[in-house]
Amino acid sequence: MSSTVPDVAVIGLGRIGLPLALSFADRGLNVIGVDNDSGRLGAIATGRMPFKETGADELIERVHASGRLTTTASVTDAAAANAIVLTLGTPSLSHIEIDMSDIRAVLDDLLPLLRAGQTIVLRSTIAPGTTEFVAGYLERKRGLRAGEDVFVAHAPERIAAGRFLEEIDTLPCIIGGVGEESGARTASLFEVFDAEIVQTTPVQAELAKIWANIMRYTTFALPNLLMMDCEQYGANVFDVIDLVNKDYPRGGLAQPGFTAGTCLRKDFAFSEERSNAPGMLLAVSRVNESVPNFLVTGLKRRIAGGTLRDRKVAVLGLAFKRDTDDERDSLAHKLVRLLERELADVAVHDPLVASPTQPLEEALRDADVVVVAANHSIFSTPATAQAIAALAADGALVVDPWNCLGSGQVFAFADELAPLSGTESPQS
Repeated sequence: MSSTVPDVAVIGLGRIGLPLALSFADRGLNVIGVDNDSGRLGAIATGRMPFKETGADELIERVHASGRLTTTASVTDAAAANAIVLTLGTPSLSHIEIDMSDIRAVLDDLLPLLRAGQTIVLRSTIAPGTTEFVAGYLERKRGLRAGEDVFVAHAPERIAAGRFLEEIDTLPCIIGGVGEESGARTASLFEVFDAEIVQTTPVQAELAKIWANIMRYTTFALPNLLMMDCEQYGANVFDVIDLVNKDYPRGGLAQPGFTAGTCLRKDFAFSEERSNAPGMLLAVSRVNESVPNFLVTGLKRRIAGGTLRDRKVAVLGLAFKRDTDDERDSLAHKLVRLLERELADVAVHDPLVASPTQPLEEALRDADVVVVAANHSIFSTPATAQAIAALAADGALVVDPWNCLGSGQVFAFADELAPLSGTESPQS
């Protein structure tokens, strides 16, 4: 380790932590990055991004040349820094409870080495009360009082994948400090960015983050439920959404699609575990989680013979979100598993993800069914519609809940795409 006291340590160099660590270093801070993934550390050490993030390839090259980011697999090395930022996974346990095991393990590693005057920032999404728990844990185990001896705050990450370098300087930075001085010291750390600093209490910062995600999760569940209702009543979901929204000041209904990802799919549980309306958000989750099964059931009703056994099904897209390589908690994987349980011959294509998939032409060739499972921009081009029309089997069924291909139907047939293939189809 360098003899210079590092300004900040970032523990967890995933899709939240690594862009933050690089951005701190790019703004002139000396940074320690901690992660237990040797492959990730190896990529960073050579100046390569281990995943896709817009503009990050150039950023990591600058930081690598500057020497202001040191990486390590040892959590205890983070104790040398003046500020420690935790960007750790906080999954939900199956019985609706936050899993704090990673946070507690890191705190236990750091406890013997913490010193007075250090700042500890929780950047991960956490359940209400977690910041105060951390403050109490430090006092109980080491006698370090938050706001006096050490400084503890929650500064939630609210940046969308692919937009980090833009939004780190534009989205208001919420800081919930345990005591006024904790908030002030955390603000001084994040003031290297251009974003407005908004001070609040720890629990309000926690609630603001999880409810921003809950709002999106619920908003996207509504058109998914409408899609299912339209199937029941023989209506067209895209036509109904147009009727709701067209020139109506209280419209704004979103489009259907797969709603998942590592944040949206779990963060509702952080409210649900102590909810005053138990089951409400579980119902929202059930709607979104049922979309893959709804699509499989719908395509079985439309395919000749009503069975997928030995039928080739091409699945386009594995990522959970448009134009990203992030597959974490993607419902596309659930769709693939459901199709395999029907004894279908599943072929998958995604040009962005790290998982090995087939080329588009190979996946589509002689496919009896094509399912658009991710709304990547490339799938909304005439070339994709042309490839489906040319390569899929005669009479192939096309399932497109995003309306990427512009047919205006969740369930269509390949020959219906042919007239659309000469023009750019609408973006969803």
